[in-house]
Amino acid sequence: MAIIAKQCPKIRVCVCDISQKQIDAWNTDDLPIYEPGLLDVVKECRGRNLFFSTDLTAEIKAADIIFISVNTPTKTQGIGAGRAANIKNCELCARTIAEVSTTDKIIVEKSTVPVRTAQAITRVLQSNNKGLSFQVLSNPEFLAEGTAIPDLLKPDRVLIGGQQTPEGLKAAATLVSVYANWVPREQILTTNLWSSELSKLVANAFLAQRVSSINSISALCESTGADVSEISRAVGMDARIGKKFLSSSVGFGGSCFQKDILNLVYLCETYGLDECAEYWNQVIIMNDYQKKRFSEKVVAKMFNTVTGKKIAILGFAFKKDTGDVRETPSMFVVRDLLAEQAKLHIYDPEVKREDMWVEMNYTCKVNHDNTPNLDESITTSPDAYSACDGAHALCILTEWDEFKTLDYTKIFASMAKPAFIFDGRNILNHAELRTIGFEVHAIGKPDPLAFTDL
Repeated sequence: MAIIAKQCPKIRVCVCDISQKQIDAWNTDDLPIYEPGLLDVVKECRGRNLFFSTDLTAEIKAADIIFISVNTPTKTQGIGAGRAANIKNCELCARTIAEVSTTDKIIVEKSTVPVRTAQAITRVLQSNNKGLSFQVLSNPEFLAEGTAIPDLLKPDRVLIGGQQTPEGLKAAATLVSVYANWVPREQILTTNLWSSELSKLVANAFLAQRVSSINSISALCESTGADVSEISRAVGMDARIGKKFLSSSVGFGGSCFQKDILNLVYLCETYGLDECAEYWNQVIIMNDYQKKRFSEKVVAKMFNTVTGKKIAILGFAFKKDTGDVRETPSMFVVRDLLAEQAKLHIYDPEVKREDMWVEMNYTCKVNHDNTPNLDESITTSPDAYSACDGAHALCILTEWDEFKTLDYTKIFASMAKPAFIFDGRNILNHAELRTIGFEVHAIGKPDPLAFTDL
């Protein structure tokens, strides 16, 4: 919404939320989320044509176009628990819009939703007794956290789905005219509603599939002496395959990939497409395997015990340039090492301790009530050097740029010996680290101690 306000100064944009705390934060320079460049955009537009409000009734009445941009979490209980998306929030938005609207409106699904969610939203909106007309469009977002601003300013494509009726086509054309203020028309795709809704799930599934595919090969590389980076380069130079999303790592995380694949799996099962469901579920199984494999390697290489040992965890966010910890691979490694009674010291430049606890409780069911001495077992450090001071090992779990330029000679001198590095993102110079004296283990990289013919 901030980018629409920036690129369309004649359009009034108001972001609404029922949380006064969230809206108050958006009206300050301490935004509730971290995204490079976002604060500059907000400051440029806020008070001019970008506003933040909890007055849903007034803003709904005033709007011509309403974007539904609410969370659609995976269900935790009931039918489809653990796979199906819960669209309760979308329905609640539709009911509120139908209740308070006094004029016809265009409703845009921005949330990632199961295919045919627009049908449910349309039925709710059409149940109004005021004779109002609502057109529902699908306009999924394809940005990536950490690069959201450039992704939105220069998108690969903008996708708009609508009913293939005169009214639906007119509504789609209206939204096209908004994006056309800065996006070339040939990059704005229009489809039917169901193709648009499903495209978002499929896009994320394909990206996650590439990550799991190269991660599966990383395990084979470690067993054979091959180097996964060299494999990625060789494969990626094939124009039919391409280079992106072929970097092996400890696994993918974030709010989208796992949730959307599980949603896709559930949809396939719902329509009796069991073989399709099993195919996509394997992407999740491989991702879980990769995270567990990393934890097990840490324990195995450190003489099969980490009990009482200090281990530095560098990075808790699921990727660099964000403070988002949802489904972060780091959390699962922390959970596993915590179970092994390690003493963990975590440093991440953008993650707050309270956010870490919230996600660990929600996803891993690790909290102060069921885990004795949790605060003593997990320390959040103010910087990387204090996290590593006296540690037996350090684990790189987020690819923050600052981790590439740390003084590893200084870190080595401060650590217990032998000093281990486990590079879960393959961002460090392993040869230099071994020269310093570290024992280095990395994803998909051959261990010089295990092979004599590298």
